Amino acid sequence: MFRTSFSIVGLLLALAAPVQAQQLNDLYYGEALYHARQGQFFEAIERLDTEVWQHDQIDEPQLDSLYTHINDAEFSIGDFELRYRMHHRAGRAIAAVLEGAVDEAVRNDAAYRLARIHFQKQQMDDALLALDRIDGDIPHAIRDDIEFLRANVYLAQGKQLESADVLKKLQNSDEYGGFASYNLGIAYFQNGQRTAALEQLDRAGQISTSDPGELAIRDKSNLIMGTILLEDGEYQASLPPLNRVRLDGPFSNQALLSAGWASMSIEDYERAVVPWSILAEREVTDSATQEAMLALPYAYGKLNIHGRAAIHYGRALDSFGAEIQKLNTSIESIRDGHFLEALIREEIRQNKDWVIRLRTMPESPETFYLMELLASHDFQTGLQNYLDLADLRRKLTTWSGGFDSFDQMVVIRQQHYEPLLPDVDEKFRKLDSRMRLRAEQHRMLIKRRDDMLTMPRPEFLATPEEQAILARIETLEAMAALNFDSNGPTLERLERLKGILSYTLRTEYHERFTRFDQNVRSLDQAMAMVQDEYDEYVRNRQAVTHSFVGYDKPMKRLRADVQQSVEKIDQLMARQGHLLEILAIEQLVARRDHLENYGDKARFALADSYDRATQAQANLDVSE
Repeated sequence: MFRTSFSIVGLLLALAAPVQAQQLNDLYYGEALYHARQGQFFEAIERLDTEVWQHDQIDEPQLDSLYTHINDAEFSIGDFELRYRMHHRAGRAIAAVLEGAVDEAVRNDAAYRLARIHFQKQQMDDALLALDRIDGDIPHAIRDDIEFLRANVYLAQGKQLESADVLKKLQNSDEYGGFASYNLGIAYFQNGQRTAALEQLDRAGQISTSDPGELAIRDKSNLIMGTILLEDGEYQASLPPLNRVRLDGPFSNQALLSAGWASMSIEDYERAVVPWSILAEREVTDSATQEAMLALPYAYGKLNIHGRAAIHYGRALDSFGAEIQKLNTSIESIRDGHFLEALIREEIRQNKDWVIRLRTMPESPETFYLMELLASHDFQTGLQNYLDLADLRRKLTTWSGGFDSFDQMVVIRQQHYEPLLPDVDEKFRKLDSRMRLRAEQHRMLIKRRDDMLTMPRPEFLATPEEQAILARIETLEAMAALNFDSNGPTLERLERLKGILSYTLRTEYHERFTRFDQNVRSLDQAMAMVQDEYDEYVRNRQAVTHSFVGYDKPMKRLRADVQQSVEKIDQLMARQGHLLEILAIEQLVARRDHLENYGDKARFALADSYDRATQAQANLDVSE
């Protein structure tokens, strides 16, 4: 067991090391970082928020293990909330960091994150104000991030020239080079600089890289450049950039379709057949593929190969009919709730490519046609809200089932401590009485010492033997006074003895007072130690009582809160799910109408191709 615990601690330290330059001292903070590294930001917020709250409640926070990490922990909470899309709370937390006494690099990092929040919420002026607060020591890891965000803010504000100035500096960036080149071309195009935009897109479309993200942006640059040239009627010029798009890339279908139309526009029908033949064999649910299934026989018709055109029109018509039937089935499936059930399946969402994996689920045919919708930002946001609600409901249900275990723990504690408390309390009362007596004696000694500083009293510092002799002398003097003893020698001896003692006390007063003060001071330390142990015992005694007393009302309140939260989540999920279903059905209906339109065109084209093929055969027979 010890070896397992040690390994977990080592793992937490290893995971937290890249985040924190200093030694990790708090295990629970490390646990939160561990969850964050796994992408489990809700669990990270839950763990760290509780740890910070407990840290704020303790009497001596400097003794807590989180004390050395408290600034980083508060900043991390805002960061985790931002990643969990809790923008309002994250904004407040990060704004608090900006106003606090934190390191300049941390403040600049917080300003960047706050600007990113405003950018995501389409608050461009606020995002720019947050970016303008960045000054001084900027962490190297986010320097390019800051400038790229600034360029995107300028672009969203319509400040293409300012955006272009920033993007020019980022073209050599290792992380944003390709993206900056593409965005620079878009900035030029939006500013009306068509020639500069095409040159920049051409440059971005020919970058040499092996990074998947930059390869995708290279393909997109070529596609956008080719589309611009195609729409402007420069068909021949549009072919080179369209042909540079990778056949296995995410933009290949649209590039193949556009390349075919470009070749058709310059009446190079044989060349148009090549990309459309490739595209027509791909996933039939893709809109580009469906258009290619009609465009390919159209190209064969232009080549006067009407028989092959008729065959392909027939295949297209059969495919469209089958797909329309699938769409009808998908619409009914969504209305029956199967779409939402598929989205919240845990084994699907554990994979980062869970959207793509939905295509492999035979019981959810509607997902075949919703890839474009699922990839859209608005739908993704709404979908993620629905998934978060589903996760939160699952967690609340789990917590609700754990309340009985907490009740049982409280009962076990009560059964263990209650029999022991009477004996402990009896010993504590005796100890408390002695403590009070010693404390009163201690206060009396301190008062006597303080009084002797202003009014010396040597007799107070006499030893027990000296006190006994003084008492005996006073007794003898009293007896002599009562007996009217006039024996002169006896009284003289008593006076002489008393004088010797008084002389000794007065001459040794300062030395004795110094020893007395030293003893009192050492007693102060002993009493302080005793008081600390006494206070610790009182705290432990209270902690024992608090470990099983007073949990009834909080547990009852928590049960009610969880139940109310589950009911509220059910209502929100119903609304959000209904909205998603409406969007999905509208998308599927639009695809169905589009396919029905394609089907009508295919029927007419099929009939025309048969007629032309028949006529061509008849002409051939006549000529023979």
